[in-house]
Amino acid sequence: MKRLIVFLIIILSSFSIVMAQSGKDIAVEKFKVDGNCDMCKKRIENAAYIRGVKLAEWDKETHILTVTYRPSKTSAEAVAAHIAHAGHDTEKVKATEEDYKRLPDCCAYKTAVCNH
Repeated sequence: MKRLIVFLIIILSSFSIVMAQSGKDIAVEKFKVDGNCDMCKKRIENAAYIRGVKLAEWDKETHILTVTYRPSKTSAEAVAAHIAHAGHDTEKVKATEEDYKRLPDCCAYKTAVCNH
């Protein structure tokens, strides 16, 4: 009986912790990011994963990045700035020419030449 009571207390306290964490603010934002190929997809998504980002998914066909993040830790503008620093233009922040030139030839989205 004593074990059952301890077990129920642990279960109820775990449930209350989960409920408290689910109330935290989460934002989802979509914006356009220029790119060509699967290498671009990997680079864009990796650049988007900064502190506070929970999920980043770039669609190669539509060029839309969907970012799920905590507004208390980061912002969509900060994510866009990291992606621009990786060499990809976003609708929020443009990549510098220096950052763009570091991309591999197949990822030069301004020329739209990609062999894979």
